[in-house]
Amino acid sequence: MTTEHSKAAVQALNKIMELELAGVVKYTHYSLMVFGYNRIPIVSWLKGNATESLDHAYKAGELVTLLGGHPSLRIGSLLETERHDIGDILRESLEHETLALAAYYDLLKISTSTHPETNGVQSVLLEEYAREMIVQEEMHLDEVNKMLRKPGDIASFIQ
Repeated sequence: MTTEHSKAAVQALNKIMELELAGVVKYTHYSLMVFGYNRIPIVSWLKGNATESLDHAYKAGELVTLLGGHPSLRIGSLLETERHDIGDILRESLEHETLALAAYYDLLKISTSTHPETNGVQSVLLEEYAREMIVQEEMHLDEVNKMLRKPGDIASFIQ
């Protein structure tokens, strides 16, 4: 991996780390704002997402240091919408996860950009990591998408 690509990868990984850390805060906040009959399973699901986001942030930070970079101390956007209906929370989650997915795709582009000395691959490690995380994020988006559907709806919520 060239120095130029390493710097780009560190930048992309730090963005991922910031987004995932924002996810920890958002999902924790959401879990505290759920009320009603279905509170227990929804809170459990949200707390699980917060833990998963922390794990993802940590992995990204480990890769930053592997590449000789410095992990960011910043955190992604944390706008409070004051909307705490479960549907609103899920739509905000969908938006957040879509941003995270785009960040992983950006890392994939960096890790697979053409480099003549490596037959076109910049970093198999980063490529595999990005692909694994893209799969996880796509599955999570699908989960949220299904939760946003009305019972009996087959069509995707995402248009």
